[in-house]
Amino acid sequence: MKQLSILGSTGSIGRQCLSVVEALPERFGVVALAAGGNLEELRGQIERHHPEIVSVGDAQRADELARLLREKGISPLPEIHYGREGMLAVGTHSRADIVVSAAVGVVGLEATYEAVKLGKTVALSNKEVLVAAGELVMAAAKKAGRELLPVDSEHNAVHQCLRGGTHGEVRRLVLTASGGPFRKTPLAELANVTTEQADGASPGASQLADGKSHHHRFGNDDE
Repeated sequence: MKQLSILGSTGSIGRQCLSVVEALPERFGVVALAAGGNLEELRGQIERHHPEIVSVGDAQRADELARLLREKGISPLPEIHYGREGMLAVGTHSRADIVVSAAVGVVGLEATYEAVKLGKTVALSNKEVLVAAGELVMAAAKKAGRELLPVDSEHNAVHQCLRGGTHGEVRRLVLTASGGPFRKTPLAELANVTTEQADGASPGASQLADGKSHHHRFGNDDE
């Protein structure tokens, strides 16, 4: 049985991950959970999965969670951590085989990095980790001889396509943009957009082009 630590257990990916655990109890267990401030959701997760340790955003929430668990009669109580130390405790739990990195933003970056360094299998749904520290994280994964497993839907789809055969069979990857400030920008204008426009609403984004979606192809016939 594989044991999981989940960074961001009360978010969308974290909840879906726990649904998989509940559907396959003979294959997966949970040893650690980290959340922010959704204590009611976390309380239910603790009641169902009995993790050894949990972490929340700050000391006040840690005290509140302990109170909620005692009122519910949950025993034994898990170790309750909080903040940076708590995230690290969850991400580096000695019994965790898989660490699911699903925390919002870069809050889970350090814990994810340490998990990779320890040679744990890291299932990554948080692209900010690689945006902010991709070189460090990928170097650590290479040194540990482990690969990062993409969990987010689009990244996982590409991952599955590449694993469906050999890399030599892949000529190109086609990535489509489904949202953002340039969703309705005419294709001819995309070459001139700026990073400042990407941070907000592009002038072209407010103009309806022809009502059709556009996509770009990355790569060429030799890739």
